[in-house]
Amino acid sequence: MNPNQQAERLANAYADAILRLSYTYLKNTQDAQDICQTVFVKLLTEPREFDSAEHERAYVLRMAANACKDLLKSPWRKRTCGLETVLEVPAPEAGDGSVLAAVNELPANYRTVIYLFYYEGYQAAEIGKILGVPTATVHTRLARGRARLKDILGGTDYERSV
Repeated sequence: MNPNQQAERLANAYADAILRLSYTYLKNTQDAQDICQTVFVKLLTEPREFDSAEHERAYVLRMAANACKDLLKSPWRKRTCGLETVLEVPAPEAGDGSVLAAVNELPANYRTVIYLFYYEGYQAAEIGKILGVPTATVHTRLARGRARLKDILGGTDYERSV
């Protein structure tokens, strides 16, 4: 059976079942379609022989369930949300003397790492990958950014006063 016929047979046999199963896990049509596509690509690139149609169906549905579970536990999914959620949350107000106003006064390279670290919750290594800089550079920018924030906010140096 050529790859086109195999793809058509798999789509006709399992597309609806994979989409329904994926939707029950993810509650999102687009994510369910992505899982369906992922499962079909894996089936076509790694062909297997099965004893019966029941074994093939069980294998395909198990692949879909595992792909859904992998997506649900991925760090990307934990840090993202839908646009509907964002529309409900107002942007933080940057009043006079607030920490956010002080962060906005920092130079761009310090402001970016401070924002990603404290407001978005990324780790230094992740920030380095996002910005394309070494992790050590991120740590340096965080330290220098904190020092400048302390100056802007009029903080004291507790180590010297002890």
